[in-house]
Amino acid sequence: MSDVILIVEDELKLASVLTDYLHQAGLETQCLGDGLAVVPWVKEHQPALILLDLMLPGKDGLEICKEIRSFSPTPIIITTAKVEEIDRLLGLELGADDYICKPFSPREVVARIKAVLRRSAGGDPPGAKGLVFDEFRYRAILNGRDLDLTAVEFKLLNILATNLGRIFGRQQLMDLIYQDQRIVSDRTIDSHIKKLRKKIAVASPGKEYIQSFYGVGYKFEQ
Repeated sequence: MSDVILIVEDELKLASVLTDYLHQAGLETQCLGDGLAVVPWVKEHQPALILLDLMLPGKDGLEICKEIRSFSPTPIIITTAKVEEIDRLLGLELGADDYICKPFSPREVVARIKAVLRRSAGGDPPGAKGLVFDEFRYRAILNGRDLDLTAVEFKLLNILATNLGRIFGRQQLMDLIYQDQRIVSDRTIDSHIKKLRKKIAVASPGKEYIQSFYGVGYKFEQ
């Protein structure tokens, strides 16, 4: 198996942006835009991970995913503009390791790729003890208790808790969470943090995991 990340994307501009971000993260890449070329390339080169768009000329991404799974355990992350739940579930049932909905942040794609690579290598991503994330169902379990988070709360906690000790500014958090470029107040983050703290307090009374830094932002500490 090589160390190359295979980007399967027919939008050349998007493929170029993803390539640049992955190179900055120290990862090698190869780009393919034709669905018919993917399976033969994977058989010959055995990439470390495949970033696979669903809508492709020549052959559909789900069909490609199913075919690759018939001969290779290579991690696959699906990217799609199709937001219907049936498409997401179908992709995962065919053997995809994760999915990302368009439009997305290239930084999130890099983070997801690194997380899947760590899992496939048998290593656990650094994060808070006793806190488990189910990214497919947007669930977070703390000390065996489901925190019952909204999608935004889940993303916010995931970012903070998997980067222990790192301080994130409000604008950074908004850029990572609201990838559709919507206009929101920076106080929206404060509101989500307040709700997160209440839910965490139920599962772990007396502990203040999310710490605030006046005029700067927030970090997660244990």
